[in-house]
Amino acid sequence: MYTDNQLHDIVVKRNTSSSRKRSRDGVRSHVTPAKKRSSFTSTTTCLADKEQIYTQDMAENEGVELGDVVAQWEAMSPHNKKVVGSGLVWVRWHFCLEFACSPMFARVSSGLSLGSPVSPTVQRGVLSVKWCCSDNEDLFEGYDSIVADSSFLAKLEDVELQTRQCYDQQTPNACADDLSDSMLAEDFRDSSPRALPSSQLEFQKAITMPHKSPSRGAPSSSTPYLMNPGPAVNHADLSVHKPHPKARRSMKDHLKKVLMDNAATASTVSKMVQQKEAVMNEEMSFAMQAMESITSEGDLGPFFGLPSKVKDLIFRLKGIQDLYEWQKTCLSLDSIQQRRNLIYSLPTSGGKTLVAEILIFKELLCRKKDALLILPYISLVQEKVRGLSSFGIELDFLVEEYAGSKGKFPPVKRRNKNSLYITTIEKGHSLVNSLIENDRLDNIGLVVVDELHMLGDGSRGAILEMTLSKILYMSKSTQVIGMSATLGNVKDLQSFLRAENYTNNFRPVELKEYVKIKDSIYEVDPKEEACFTFSRLLNFKYSSGMQKMDPDHIIALATEVIPQQSCLIFCATKKNCENLAGMICKYLNKEFIKHKEAEKATLLGELKSSGNGSLCPVLQKTIPFGLAYHHSGLTSDERKLVEEAYSSGVLSLLTCTSTLAAGINLPARRVILRSPYVAADFLKRSQYKQMVGRAGRAGIDAMGESILILQDKDINTAKNLLCAPMEKCYSNLLHDGGRGLLSLILSLIGLKITTTVEQVKDLMKGTLLSVQEAQVSPEKSLWDLTVESIQTLKQKNLIEVSSDENNQNILQITRLGRATYKGSVDLSYCDVLYRDLSKGLEGLLLNSFLHLVYLVTPYDMVHQCKPDWMIYFRQFTNLSAAEQKMATTVGVPESFVARKAAGQSVRKSVDVVVVNRLYLALVLFSLLKETNLWIVSERFQLTRGFVQTLLSSASAFGSSVLHFTEELEEFWAYKALLSELTRRLTYCVQAELIPLMEVSGVLEHRAKQLYSAGYKTLAHLANADPQTLVQTIENLFKKQAYQIIASAKMLLTEKAEALQEEVDDLLMLPLDLPSL
Repeated sequence: MYTDNQLHDIVVKRNTSSSRKRSRDGVRSHVTPAKKRSSFTSTTTCLADKEQIYTQDMAENEGVELGDVVAQWEAMSPHNKKVVGSGLVWVRWHFCLEFACSPMFARVSSGLSLGSPVSPTVQRGVLSVKWCCSDNEDLFEGYDSIVADSSFLAKLEDVELQTRQCYDQQTPNACADDLSDSMLAEDFRDSSPRALPSSQLEFQKAITMPHKSPSRGAPSSSTPYLMNPGPAVNHADLSVHKPHPKARRSMKDHLKKVLMDNAATASTVSKMVQQKEAVMNEEMSFAMQAMESITSEGDLGPFFGLPSKVKDLIFRLKGIQDLYEWQKTCLSLDSIQQRRNLIYSLPTSGGKTLVAEILIFKELLCRKKDALLILPYISLVQEKVRGLSSFGIELDFLVEEYAGSKGKFPPVKRRNKNSLYITTIEKGHSLVNSLIENDRLDNIGLVVVDELHMLGDGSRGAILEMTLSKILYMSKSTQVIGMSATLGNVKDLQSFLRAENYTNNFRPVELKEYVKIKDSIYEVDPKEEACFTFSRLLNFKYSSGMQKMDPDHIIALATEVIPQQSCLIFCATKKNCENLAGMICKYLNKEFIKHKEAEKATLLGELKSSGNGSLCPVLQKTIPFGLAYHHSGLTSDERKLVEEAYSSGVLSLLTCTSTLAAGINLPARRVILRSPYVAADFLKRSQYKQMVGRAGRAGIDAMGESILILQDKDINTAKNLLCAPMEKCYSNLLHDGGRGLLSLILSLIGLKITTTVEQVKDLMKGTLLSVQEAQVSPEKSLWDLTVESIQTLKQKNLIEVSSDENNQNILQITRLGRATYKGSVDLSYCDVLYRDLSKGLEGLLLNSFLHLVYLVTPYDMVHQCKPDWMIYFRQFTNLSAAEQKMATTVGVPESFVARKAAGQSVRKSVDVVVVNRLYLALVLFSLLKETNLWIVSERFQLTRGFVQTLLSSASAFGSSVLHFTEELEEFWAYKALLSELTRRLTYCVQAELIPLMEVSGVLEHRAKQLYSAGYKTLAHLANADPQTLVQTIENLFKKQAYQIIASAKMLLTEKAEALQEEVDDLLMLPLDLPSL
């Protein structure tokens, strides 16, 4: 609030001997946010010696509302009102009349519709008013007719009279000039505005010029026209040759005259309608070009078009102070500036992700569009959500996770914030389908695909190709960016994505590749004919027993770098990982135990706590030496703890499978490949490059090393591997009997993207399969494949053909087909799932979860587990009578299980898929009751990693089944039941821990720690202090604490925004409200 004295200082004062001349600035127009609040600023200006104008600097009162000033005015004393009144009215009407008579008012009143309101900035002398208004705002605050409001004009005349009397008392000759207008209207004469496009200046010139030939006629125009602008007055001449005083026209008369003249002279503008439209089109185009080329103009900041705050955040949150040269080059490419599609390829660890993140920030902040980031694995999605949530909090955008059973379809429609959707390949496809169905795909301005070479990865590659094909066909404004390792046929991907390519061989740390044959180390040199160049002999001292246990000299290779530096050893199988870790620590020096002994003891305690008192005997033995194994057999909690310990240097060596290379980034000083095999298959070049790419830690190591251990029989094959060109990426729509192609066509018809065979064919031309038709399908043409697929869908009762009024065949989806694509259900199982759900309704067991668990047990995991019949029989007999009856109903009678357990032959045939599926359902059922993964895995003699994979798959499939039933009215009973079951399967913990586990990166063990420390709700976690969190929670690092808090804040914000959007929708006035 302003005080009386402050309001007094705001008034524009005049010296008694002042001339009437004031400096004038042109009108400037800018496109500004609609809800930006009005703000007033003023400065102090000294003019001539005979004129002094000053105001209070308003910077310290930033954010004060005009309403507050008016309220203070009402409370002022009569004396102060008299002194301040004339100045405030002058300020108000100086602006209003100037704006009403200006070209800017012409633009507003003629219906400028850029989709954003106009914010004129008028500067007149010492006053600078920045006033934002939208099309529906009243510039004169509700006065339908100023001229008709006699009371208002009377007040205006009184104020003017008071002002004149005040000046007359101070300077008797002040009014003895030749100005005939009101003193309040003195500065309202028109002048050429500055900072306008040339077309606007021409428009102004055409309006203000008198017409020489009125007889030619003048089309009417809605543009206000200021009459009689008059010649400019030279005040220096007036001071010498002063004419006789003239009668002064009152402010009321001046205002009436200008507005009446404007209304009466609309027809005086000659042929201005078309010219005005051309001007408007030019200015609209100019504004859009300015927004689209925002990076080149640097409107939002110096950091590639982004504010400096983004650069500071990258340094603070990632520790990156400057970009690599290739990153700067890539971000400055014409394809980036002009928003064309782009594929950029670099070796592993080259810094590809940071470029993608900067492009995402530009899309969210500059273009105000949503962005989609597609990653190959759930672990990568969770890691990226944790990492970018801090940026979202600081830069005011939302980060939404779509992985496993998480994600809402369609996503919540945000009005005030943009969203970054981080998804797996499968969830990304479902998200794009939901956006297309709701006509919202254009909201996605940018799609970034990490590991673009996943297009060649079986069924998952087919899903990715489907997603990108739909985006390219349906949205011409969405930019697609693909990141990839170097590919041999990148031109095929360019043709598919209609993209340009940028390739660089940069690595932040030099990589030296070696092979080990017997006791010799050779450097890999593809330029040499032999491919290998001798480097050195391996220095080791082995006993005979040690030589027998470690013939490949892995201990010697590892101890050259550990424990001071890190090492990764890739093994062919999970069992090899565990055996190798145990063997290495058996022969290590006892001095290794002393290295970070306290931290390793803490890690063991954490692992034991995460297993509810159980600890893997292999890890218990290896961790004191700084070693551990890493593969899918570990639980999520164990993997996370091992990864964190390795990253922090507590563990110096990991034995791992190839999945680690494709997952989160865990670099090492040295990478050892124990053999050139993954399981029984020889390494592919892409797999090899992914593994050795982990060698070299940027900012820590000067170089990285990789060593591939070879046996004599593998040397020639390895030479082909190391010296061969990069593998090629091919379409997988025809993989596994063409299931991908069938799914694509089904969703196209279901989403009504295509309704005829010809339209389907037209879209198929835009697929990677079309680009590679000759290589992928040399026997059948794409047209034949398309027709065959449509016939197959008809046979499965997923689509039907009808005729329109022109007797043209129209493709339509059936109810089953719609449920199949909406639930993302595999076409191989859709009819089986429908049959199982229908049969379940006949006798659905509601007093136990077993029946529902059976219905959501994934079909694709049935063949991954063979039942132990004794365990099967024991668990079967522990079921209640109702549960046993349910098992018999689905096709597994107790007699069958008893005979199998006794080793007897079974005469009556039983469906093996049903039997195995019920066994897996019993595992899940036990897990829901126990919520202890270790106990369940021991009970069924399964690895804890497999049990957790089963749980995750059941959760995801449960979500699919839920969406499947939502499309079929006969399955209405399943909706509420499956919703709750899916939630339980997603977390499978005690109910009180679920709110904490919703936060990305918080697993069961961490949730228990947080709950015990008093952080029991999402709000507790979102408002936690990082320092307190680090001190309270064991083995929690500061960076992790910040990420957890940021993720909690982001999730809390998402939920609050969703509720607010729901409130706004409820309170919104219906567009189709009936009226008289």
